[in-house]
Amino acid sequence: MVNGPVVHGMDRTLGSRQLAALLSAVPHPDGRPGYRALAEGVRRLLLDGRIALHVRLPAERELASALTVSRATVTAAYDLLREDGFARSRRGAGTWTELPDGHRPANVASFSAEDGVIDLAIAAPGAPEAELAAAFAEAGVLLAQRASTPGFHPYGIPELRAAVAERFTRRGLPTLPDQILITNGAQQALSLTLGLLGRPGDRILVENPLYPNALDAMRRVGLRTAPVPVTAEGWDPELIDSALRQAAPRLAYLIPDFHNPTGHLMPPEQRLSVLESARATGTWLVIDETMTDLALDVPGAPPFASLAPRGMGEQVVTVGSLSKTHWGGLRLGWVRAGSRLITELATARVPADKSGSVLDQLVGLGLLARTDEVLRERLPRLRAQRDALADSLARHLPDWRWQLPPGGLTLWIDLGRPIASSLARAALAQGLRIEGGARFGADPGTHEHRLRFPYTLPSEVLEEAVLRLTTALDSGLNAAGAEASRPQWVV
Repeated sequence: MVNGPVVHGMDRTLGSRQLAALLSAVPHPDGRPGYRALAEGVRRLLLDGRIALHVRLPAERELASALTVSRATVTAAYDLLREDGFARSRRGAGTWTELPDGHRPANVASFSAEDGVIDLAIAAPGAPEAELAAAFAEAGVLLAQRASTPGFHPYGIPELRAAVAERFTRRGLPTLPDQILITNGAQQALSLTLGLLGRPGDRILVENPLYPNALDAMRRVGLRTAPVPVTAEGWDPELIDSALRQAAPRLAYLIPDFHNPTGHLMPPEQRLSVLESARATGTWLVIDETMTDLALDVPGAPPFASLAPRGMGEQVVTVGSLSKTHWGGLRLGWVRAGSRLITELATARVPADKSGSVLDQLVGLGLLARTDEVLRERLPRLRAQRDALADSLARHLPDWRWQLPPGGLTLWIDLGRPIASSLARAALAQGLRIEGGARFGADPGTHEHRLRFPYTLPSEVLEEAVLRLTTALDSGLNAAGAEASRPQWVV
């Protein structure tokens, strides 16, 4: 792991010692010439989001001194980076990071009802049919009993608030119903929280890569992101601590449970470290638990807030939903926070959205009561689909690399070269909608060598998706993408 802050777009110049420290953590294959190893290290740091696009690299003489190599080695490395399109230079302005032509980030996810299109921009399972039908039947009876009431519940119906509170309590975080706000999905929960706690211009610490809809919500509020990397090894608490102390963000947004898109699970000791750092800086922690029940190979973790030191509990805000574990079609989520903050969130919600659907909340109440049954069927199926996808990729695309995640819904694939956006466009021409890694970058241009591949569809469909990707690679990467006028998103 590398100590020190991550270099992002607001830091326009990268110091020689800082780059040398970052490069020391990048392994290089044995036997490669020094200048090639140096160029490869910079390229990987750029694609992994540890250094940003359009950041000025150190002067050749300074970097040579920091690395204890000859200036000729650095000059040759910079020449190679420029030749491959990962750097540009201008006389008097120096050398700065860039991406090769034709590898610009592109969002290709768009709604379509076209037959035969496999949509992997959506990483969410379908509904558990038997449990959903039973929950609807129960909800019908309960709804009839409420027909004489106005039906407005800005905080959520009392029964569902109590059920969500009891769920937190059962997992190790004692919670009262008045600490719960029911929302229309986790996205609304996050948007309300960011809008209440953040102000335009405030900094927010975020993971890189991160869930793009969360990034969009931050932009709408006018927050400035301070990214820290989530790498193949997961999080680096020292980097998080450094970023918190140096950037002094008002908020931090983290997905510690089967992180979207990497699938990593943050260890308990790292959670404690993050909590201590946030307490020292007074930073609000917004914890996204939408994936927490999707533990495939390891036990599920207790709530992040349950580890908070005494007196810090109200500094941690938790958002969750039924979308990833049960069904996104209900649009049911929640915020768990101090009761005063819940009141403020409900007050902020009313002008735009007075109340959620009573019917959906009653159905959600029935589904929550059947969570054990839902997961008993769902987790083994997801595990089998994950393993089938990994097997298919190993057979058809053996040069690609990934780590098998212990939970969550997606593989985070290293393509080995920055072709993700072009590949996504080419795949769309083959009837496959999938998201390149740049869509998940907190810094523009990062993760262009990555692809997020959900395993939420049946194994035979995943096999067909891999075959279509193979065809897209074989047919070239210049196919036109989706029309720019169509709505674009990723789930």
